[in-house]
Amino acid sequence: MRKPYKSLLILLLAGSFAIGGCTTTRKADLHYENFDYTLAIEEYNEVFAKKEPTLQGAQRLADAYRLTGQTAKAEEWYAKVLVDPKAEPINIFYYAEALRSNGKYFEAKTQYQNYGMKVPAEAAKANAKAVAADAALKLLAEPPSAIIVNETPINSGNADFSPTVYEEGILFTSDRGGAVSNEKDKDAGTYGWTGRPYLQMFYAQRNADSTWQMPVLVDETLNDIYHDGPAVMDSTSGTIYFTRTKMVEVKQKNANVDPTSWVKKPMTNEYVNRLEIFSAQRDGAKWGNVKPFEYNKVTEYSVGHPALSPDGQVLYFVSDKPGGLGETDIYYTEKQADGVWGQPVNAGPAINTSGKEMFPAFDKAGNFYFSSDTHLGFGGLDVFRAKGSRTTWTKPENLRAPVNSPKDDFGMTFMQNAKNEPIGYMSSNRDSNNGTDDIYSFKLLGNAVLLVTTLERVQMPSKKSITQPLADVRLKLAIQGTTDSTIAFSNPNGEYKYQVMKGNVYELMGEKYGYLSQSATVKIDTTSLADTTRVTLIFDKSAVNQIIAIENIYYDLDKWNIRPDAALELDKVVRTLKDNPTIKIELASHTDSREGLGYNQILSERRAQAAMEYLVSKGIARNRLSWRGYGETKLVNRCADGVECTEDEHQMNRRTEFQIK
Repeated sequence: MRKPYKSLLILLLAGSFAIGGCTTTRKADLHYENFDYTLAIEEYNEVFAKKEPTLQGAQRLADAYRLTGQTAKAEEWYAKVLVDPKAEPINIFYYAEALRSNGKYFEAKTQYQNYGMKVPAEAAKANAKAVAADAALKLLAEPPSAIIVNETPINSGNADFSPTVYEEGILFTSDRGGAVSNEKDKDAGTYGWTGRPYLQMFYAQRNADSTWQMPVLVDETLNDIYHDGPAVMDSTSGTIYFTRTKMVEVKQKNANVDPTSWVKKPMTNEYVNRLEIFSAQRDGAKWGNVKPFEYNKVTEYSVGHPALSPDGQVLYFVSDKPGGLGETDIYYTEKQADGVWGQPVNAGPAINTSGKEMFPAFDKAGNFYFSSDTHLGFGGLDVFRAKGSRTTWTKPENLRAPVNSPKDDFGMTFMQNAKNEPIGYMSSNRDSNNGTDDIYSFKLLGNAVLLVTTLERVQMPSKKSITQPLADVRLKLAIQGTTDSTIAFSNPNGEYKYQVMKGNVYELMGEKYGYLSQSATVKIDTTSLADTTRVTLIFDKSAVNQIIAIENIYYDLDKWNIRPDAALELDKVVRTLKDNPTIKIELASHTDSREGLGYNQILSERRAQAAMEYLVSKGIARNRLSWRGYGETKLVNRCADGVECTEDEHQMNRRTEFQIK
């Protein structure tokens, strides 16, 4: 989510750190000082394309990129600022934050440590951030927690975030723009901070096949002319709770201005934007009876981001009210017997930190989700899950990648899909270059482990083969029947652990350059007491003329029909050929030394042809196959004519191999 919208609950310093200015950047400076950061960015870039930036100009441009969530550009310009020895140390911290948000954890750690040395008073904060960078690297090594998909049909290119279940789909907040039908509409316009329209609430209906209808503005009662959303729906009572901004006049000098300010230009220090919660009641197809939350207090602080417990009896929200544990905390209030909400209580230190905790939500099972920028995570806002209620909680669990990313991840909601399976929706700016958010769907993979082992088959001079671990195999896992997949790579031991769901059937594909691709279909048992399912992929090199033994393709004496045990092994060849659709192979069949040379030659040819016909019957094109019988000319052991051997030893010579052509 863009920084101004995630900062709805706090007051941010918006001035620059340098004084003075250059007349050639006067227009850019004016936009910057009026918090019109999008316009300021355009003007600064135009000027700096013609001349070297001043320290103040470079810092203001870096700040503007940071405050609009454009972290790649913020990193670039803070690096330029820090070339100047006169740059303020705070720029080191902002540079580290940008690096971390861009996934550059090693570099970010170095800069946090540098900042701590430059500003000893901030050493504890800087060291905590450095520790968080290390924690992010450890989280990256964990198995994927979900399969996640960008819901492009409902995303706009502007900010789309904080979905919540509503009617037959989701209600979400967006600055894509749309008319608001009231007399004040003429005053509505563009939000200078972002250069886009004000936030409004939209509804997207989900079809039976999980596709989406075009999002539409919700009832004008819920959308004022400035920022509205996010919201939560109490379907039992027909009540919706939603966030709305309000401008408040303040008398104190040097008051900070909230970055969602919609004060008419010129901007002054006399106003501050704060958030309130409102409720509205369903009245047929319309909404009415709009009421402010009992504990709104815009003259002193903000409240927003409402969420309801599954039974609707506890309302959770976010506030920067005095006496909290950090910048923004999560609070709760309980519904009283007369239907009013009780005195708010802080949710406690298990949830709240010295930083920002925001966007609370519940699933139907009562799991509590929220976003934090201070609990150990990847950077920006990460989503955490805890069990409990009110002030009693388990330790919050980071939902790991790909739910979380180095960018901002937040705004969870859950519903059932067309197959009556739980599916989540969330928002993130991970794929954005300009700081805007998109809505994503995801399926958590949480209650079992799939241990994948990747091995290389090596042919030994003795004709026997051995296996050894094969590292860096690209693994792709998808639920059968879907195109959504999770990509990973096997470790140096040739292993990788996926988090999966019991009862699901998965398609697994392994690929590595120079080797034949291998796949497997894996069903995660629901009845097994074991939490780990194991599957092994064995890889053969894909070089031309490479000979690959087909394990356990044996024949009865004097027979060429495909035995059931041999069919199972030939099915693996079928899968290999389908996984590698460009290769052609020659099937080679061998006999033992018993019977005469001529008989064995004919027998081996019949066995090779039988194996080929089996592959054709399984859908392999005949022009990809050839066959050849070798009789008893290539024995793999000592059992030549006249040598006494056991039946098992003779059976080792009755085999089939294939050679890549």
